[in-house]
Parts: sequence; structure tokens; C-alpha cells
Amino acid sequence: MRIPLAAVCAVAILVLVACGGGGYGGSSPSGPSTPPPASGPGVVSIVGNRGAQSFTPNPGMPATSQTVVWRNNDGVTHRIMLNDSTADTGDIAPGATSRPLELPASGANYHCTIHPGMIGSIESSSGQPPPPCTGQYC
Repeated sequence: MRIPLAAVCAVAILVLVACGGGGYGGSSPSGPSTPPPASGPGVVSIVGNRGAQSFTPNPGMPATSQTVVWRNNDGVTHRIMLNDSTADTGDIAPGATSRPLELPASGANYHCTIHPGMIGSIESSSGQPPPPCTGQYC
């Protein structure tokens, strides 16, 4: 059975449109991403349930404003909380980005409350390593 070339082209166009057309490399299901402005929050990507490799970069580096957002590039919901419980993103759906969280100037350690094995850290605003991690999420 032969499939007409026009039908093959129509299907290919539909697939490209449905997948976003392969735009910017950091695209998400909600549309293309744009890098944050230099004075905006730092961005940490959630890449899956892989322990300390669940986030990139890890340790993260905040922007000069000492705020960070988490972008969920995974296929399931995550919820990020600082280990000292002073900040919580709320649930972050696949493809979504959290609200910006203010971090201590000394940096912070964090984990996913839904998947406690997912751990990460953010460096201090001066680029120093994060504080030592203590407690059950280390």
C-alpha cells in the first residue's frame, strides 16, 4: 500500500507543531523558555528522581538577587523545600516553574518533599560553597 506524499507531509507538519517545532533548547511543555535576566532569580532545573543528580546545576548558583526558581523538566510533580523548612515552593507541575524563593546569603540545602532522596544545594551569593548539610536529607 502506497501512502501519498501529501499525507506524509501533513502528518510531519502536525507532529512538528504539536511538539513545539524544536525551538529553544530549554523548551518545556508550556512553551519556549527564555534565560532569566541577569538581575533575576537563579534557575535550577529538576531533571528526575536521581538523588543528588536530580537537579542541574547542583550546587546551584543564585543570581545577584539571592533568589532561585526551580523549573520542572521532569514528567511528574515535585515540591522543593529548604532543609531548614524556611521556604517551600509548593507543588511544581511538569513543565512549570516555581515562584522565586529568597535564600539565605550563606546559601542553602534543599530536597523534594515528594521524593526525599532528591537533594541539592545552592551556593552563597558570594560564590562560596553551601553550608554543610546536616540532618536526614544529606
